[in-house]
Amino acid sequence: MESSAAKYCCDNINNHESSSQSQTSTCMQKFRLYETRSNFYMIGRDKSRTYWRVLKIDRLDPSELNIREDSTTYTESECSELLRRIHEGNISTGGLRFVTICYGIVGFIKFLGPYYMLLITKRRQIGSIRGHNVYAVSKTEMIPVPNATVNSSIADSKDENRYKKLLCTVDLTKDFFFSYSYHVMLSLQKNLFNNEPGQVLYETMFVWNEFLTRGIRSHLQNTLWTVALVYGFFKQATLSVSGRDFKLTLIARRSRHYAGTRYLKRGVNEKGRVANDVETEQIVFEDVPDGLPAEVTSVVQNRGSIPLFWLQETSRLNLKPDII
Repeated sequence: MESSAAKYCCDNINNHESSSQSQTSTCMQKFRLYETRSNFYMIGRDKSRTYWRVLKIDRLDPSELNIREDSTTYTESECSELLRRIHEGNISTGGLRFVTICYGIVGFIKFLGPYYMLLITKRRQIGSIRGHNVYAVSKTEMIPVPNATVNSSIADSKDENRYKKLLCTVDLTKDFFFSYSYHVMLSLQKNLFNNEPGQVLYETMFVWNEFLTRGIRSHLQNTLWTVALVYGFFKQATLSVSGRDFKLTLIARRSRHYAGTRYLKRGVNEKGRVANDVETEQIVFEDVPDGLPAEVTSVVQNRGSIPLFWLQETSRLNLKPDII
């Protein structure tokens, strides 16, 4: 077990917040999905509604993932005009239809047939770290990418449906959290001194949907449209001691490597990953308005299985001794 502690006062944390505020202004937090017979169009905007971006997803190729990002930054009126032109250009095949509002792409996945797009359609705020909101997933939706006319028979096969049900057994509304402007997959210490781009951050051990987002990230070379989900625990409370208010935040991040139930995953694997590796962080900071100087304390603790190769043979005999 390893433990580290650090205390950062006003200068460091305010410098970090100023850089993060610029990141907040460039990240998109709300999306609208539209469809035509041949394409999905996802419209994303920032929190302050100052700019809009467009993502185009091809629906005519049932086996490949074809995604293109419009490099143009639109205003709200320009984006509405673009959607109107798309509708008029596809009027012969049904035009442009609204599908859903969403709050980020969890990823794309392919089993035996077509690709599916996983979306967060509802979210709820569960906390805030110095002005950076943290959210939990309230509802998700899995949407087939190809339209019904090009979908193969495999899309409704018994095996395909079995794999889809297996994925749906993962309840993303429990124990998953994310943030648009704060790297919640990293500790406060690493956030203050880490300048890695978004692509690299997804490849850390605590981003649960790293594999699901790999396709779209490789196509676009950015992470504007996806959210990095962390699996674990997040709880925040406001407390008062000697007349000073502060926020106490407890975060547990579970590694995506070599995770599993206790009797199936133990020890260490060939890649040096220990079973059920969890990083727990306690953050304490003064409850003052954003932008004002504040002291922040972070304590990080790691735990995991003992790093030994583990082998447990199952006996054919199921002996049940008498309980005395």
